[in-house]
Amino acid sequence: MTPPQPLGALDRATRLRAGVGFASDLGRHSGNAALVVGTAGVTQVLTYDDLAALVAQARARLAPTQQLVGLVPEPTIEFVVAYLAALADGHTVLLGRDPVLARAYGASTTWEDGGFVPTGRPEPELHPELRLLLSTSGSTGSPKLVRLSRTNLESNAEAIASYLGLAADDRAITTLPLDYCFGLSVLHSHLAVGASVVLTDRSVAERELWDLAAVTGATTFAGVPYTFDLLEVAGWPDLPTLRRVTQAGGRLAPDRVRALAERGQREGWDLFVMYGQTEATARMAYLPPELAATHPGAIGRPIPGGSFRIDPVDGLPDGAGELVYRGPNVMMGYAHGTADLALGPELDELRTGDLARQGTDGLFEVIGRRSRFAKLFGQRIDLDRVETLLTLGDHEVACAESAEAARLVVALAGEPDAVALEEVATMAAAATGLPQHAVAVVPVAEVPRLPNGKVDHAAVGRLEPHRVGTVEVSPTASLTALYGAVLRRAAVTPEDSFAGLGGDSLSYVELALRLERRLGTLPPDWPDRSIADLAALADLSADHPRSRWVRLDTGIFLRAAAIVMIVGSHTNLFVLLGGAHVLLGVAGANFARFHLTDGGTDRRDRRRNLVRSIARIAVPTSLWVAAVCLLTSQYGWRNVLLLNDALGSHGWREPAWHFWFIEVLVYLMVVAGLLTAVRRVAAWERRSPYWFAVVLFVATLAPRFWATATEYDGDLIHSSTFVAWLFVGGWAATRARHHGHRLLLSALLVAGTAGFCGDPTREATIVLGLLLLVWVPTVPWPRAAIGLVGQVASASLYVYLTHWQVYPHLEHRWPLGGLLASLVVGVAAWRLVDLVSDRGRRLRPSLRIFPTHRTPARSHSKDAR
Repeated sequence: MTPPQPLGALDRATRLRAGVGFASDLGRHSGNAALVVGTAGVTQVLTYDDLAALVAQARARLAPTQQLVGLVPEPTIEFVVAYLAALADGHTVLLGRDPVLARAYGASTTWEDGGFVPTGRPEPELHPELRLLLSTSGSTGSPKLVRLSRTNLESNAEAIASYLGLAADDRAITTLPLDYCFGLSVLHSHLAVGASVVLTDRSVAERELWDLAAVTGATTFAGVPYTFDLLEVAGWPDLPTLRRVTQAGGRLAPDRVRALAERGQREGWDLFVMYGQTEATARMAYLPPELAATHPGAIGRPIPGGSFRIDPVDGLPDGAGELVYRGPNVMMGYAHGTADLALGPELDELRTGDLARQGTDGLFEVIGRRSRFAKLFGQRIDLDRVETLLTLGDHEVACAESAEAARLVVALAGEPDAVALEEVATMAAAATGLPQHAVAVVPVAEVPRLPNGKVDHAAVGRLEPHRVGTVEVSPTASLTALYGAVLRRAAVTPEDSFAGLGGDSLSYVELALRLERRLGTLPPDWPDRSIADLAALADLSADHPRSRWVRLDTGIFLRAAAIVMIVGSHTNLFVLLGGAHVLLGVAGANFARFHLTDGGTDRRDRRRNLVRSIARIAVPTSLWVAAVCLLTSQYGWRNVLLLNDALGSHGWREPAWHFWFIEVLVYLMVVAGLLTAVRRVAAWERRSPYWFAVVLFVATLAPRFWATATEYDGDLIHSSTFVAWLFVGGWAATRARHHGHRLLLSALLVAGTAGFCGDPTREATIVLGLLLLVWVPTVPWPRAAIGLVGQVASASLYVYLTHWQVYPHLEHRWPLGGLLASLVVGVAAWRLVDLVSDRGRRLRPSLRIFPTHRTPARSHSKDAR
């Protein structure tokens, strides 16, 4: 291990020699085009002379001693200038979008307002050769970074340019993020030979990107497997100037490689399938385009200057083993903290973790992973973590990547019924972020094992999914197991009902959707019917063909639609405001439905269930906000204690008001619970449920109209005092029994919404959602998409809670990605919390000293939102 060697205050000439070649020697390409920006209509071209001048100006603002420069990657001239200036001047760049990571590693310089500025942090000790710090593929949120040297960057750029045959007249377009080693290598390799790069933040699914590529004469674009998935949907681009397409970032199925190669042969461009890791700077192997159609499963041969060997692994046939790479592009090592930045090179070869073999033709082929990671749909999946999460659900499982690298295979041991198979598939999809169709759950008598007793993951990967229907389970037993799984009850009998078991809004969503898949259209009173009664419906429905459409509860639909509207608007994918206000109406309806009904429980248990429901909203919110606050100082103590609405500013201020919806929801549930706990009020509500709700609705409208009449200067549409009527409006919607009731309530809702926001579109969205609650109990929905809407609706609280920390990383370069990532993270958080809570419930009985006297049916409850 090389000891720390601080660069110190070396003279400028010495520093120039320490710079990365393709960044410090831009002038040798003189008048060649270097960077292109703009749209298909108007473009701007910077020559290498122009770029060199801008880089020189930027370097003048850098400190003479070696700095750790924190940069946020963007496909802009300004970013490229800052990045090249830091590399040319011998500094170390920490490239990433996470400001916490830059602070944790002590970045002493950053780029703001067109120039380098000090952060005020002390200069960390840096090795003289260290030039770049990158996150490993798929390790977002991990503090582990890859340390790359000047030699790593230069050698890999030159090798890539060599085997691709890049020349000065080549022009790439940025189809991948520049903090991803593959996307960054495109910039490096083109600059190394005096070629040019078109900078754009457009997605490959957008026509504007390909219009720009056509106008600017792009000759190259790069893609990961997901890129080609998008192009299959959006259509292949028409680029007469295209010379080559490069693919890496995960294994592409051999038939797709062959199809792409054949397309290239027809259209006159070459397909380069490549293999690499961030730890090797970018690339380790490439498949020559003339071999892609005949050897589509191979990774090819080592890049120029690199070499492979295969180390034997127990249990594999001769000739197969772990692939080990040696070359000048092998990283210096990992950085786990600031102290590691002073270390010299620790590696001279890279153990890839991939299992491979070399064919008689000399080409290498990857046949699996030695470590427990899979790469599917562009995501790096920790299979051990997935197995652990599934084991928390009392399942014996083994996970592996399928032999063709197209799906996650989960072997489920024992004699699982349809409920268990479905539950494991849902949990695995949530844990990995994979689409449901990419998870194959295969029932097996025993998990396949090697002679030494270890799990045979290769055999698991070769398992083929069976039809769930092969398991014979009676409808009554199946539904009883389903109720137990969804409601987390150990003792459920066919005589139990949803209401009797203490079910509420969150469990209602999941159970209703899963019953819908089994029974078809559910009767309106299904929550009060016994499991045995519903099982009889299952027997009857077996004689009738299933429709492709189902009737979906309107509240479930609105929860899913509203959270998509909220996040999509925040991430700038579209502007459709009002979703949170609709959710308040849905929450009021759920409160009335699940907390103002006997449901087989007494008043004390109803109060206890309401407190538990409020806690299930408030506690995760406070814990999450506190964690974010500790890491970023983004929020204050009022946010942690959910007191910003009560004690904070009366005007909207970000980020303090980010969680206004959750605060308002908690306040309203507490007040509604206290109000209906008063015996006389509760008696009035039971005698005249509709008129009680209408009177309460009118009362809560009073502050809203007072604020309008007095020109109140505070925030009107996000404060609990002025939006309580939305909650009560949803409450009243559940109490309307005939057209007269609904007409009166509709008129009151329209009156309350008119002029409320000062935005007619937003007001129309709110009133439409509320009127749907009043008039439309169910909406038609495609049966095939029922699982998707159920996941989103069930996880709506966690999506709202976590999306503030997810979408900002993608909103400017890929708004759709910001929405999708927010939904995936929210669903995963919901599932994880549910699993941990379930684990805690199972452990709790063993920790009790004195038994409780409450019945099992009343001991658990989920939140009404």
